[in-house]
Amino acid sequence: MYDIAIIGTGPAGISAAITSKIRNKDIVLLGSKDLSAKLAKAHRIDNYPGLPQVSGADFAKKLTEQIEGLGIEITEKQVSAVYSMGEYFSLQAGEDMIEARTVIVASGVVQGKALPGEDKFLGRGVSYCATCDARLYKGKTVAVLGYSDDSAEEAEFLSEIVEKVIYVPMNKNLPAERDNIEIVREKPVEVIGDKKVSALKTDSGEYEAACVFILRDAVAPDKLIPGVETDGPHIKVDLMMKTNIAGLYACGDIAGKPYQYVKAAGQGNIAALSAVGRLTELAKK
Repeated sequence: MYDIAIIGTGPAGISAAITSKIRNKDIVLLGSKDLSAKLAKAHRIDNYPGLPQVSGADFAKKLTEQIEGLGIEITEKQVSAVYSMGEYFSLQAGEDMIEARTVIVASGVVQGKALPGEDKFLGRGVSYCATCDARLYKGKTVAVLGYSDDSAEEAEFLSEIVEKVIYVPMNKNLPAERDNIEIVREKPVEVIGDKKVSALKTDSGEYEAACVFILRDAVAPDKLIPGVETDGPHIKVDLMMKTNIAGLYACGDIAGKPYQYVKAAGQGNIAALSAVGRLTELAKK
């Protein structure tokens, strides 16, 4: 049972981790060891105090050096669900369940709209986690929409369990050539079915599938956290980064505009302090 689980390794998540560690809390930081793809691609950042005209790559290097100096490790697992259990939370991370008394969401904004049928069949043939749900479809055909960097690896994992994988590459990464992986270079249009998923429809045809795995770098907040209040792609927060769920905080881009690194880092600090306050309240109980 961790004190604080932090989801995301951009400036907001790193800031929250630093403050939490300084306040001597037992934390788990979930995300990529490369930190933020958006940050790494930033040509130059002009408005971060103390680091004038720093490149995104150099800024990321500084953040990495700082957390390593504090002994903060990054757990490279994607969180696919966060469940409030009252006075603690349970996080689905691959095949693992992680428990924490408080959670800080700093996962960034999910770009793009949900695919038609995606919301309707969530849990009934639409999944965001191949590792979690692969065994439910043993011996069946599934489709994979590969948006994330590791989606090709997930498709390879699935191919070891299911009968066939229909892989639709949404980026440049492709799985290894295997007899039961079919690459379909078409645009996904809709997830279709009756009571559960029966097929993936593209702009060129339909492919029978018992499940459509939609593998993105981040899960939309309303799907990630049941019951959380949202405003479009953002989680609603107050000035202390509190959400409508006690013990759950959000910061950075996921908490709304402006999408600025300096704003994200400040909100990460506030979220951590709010989580520390919550832990104090729980200890008194």
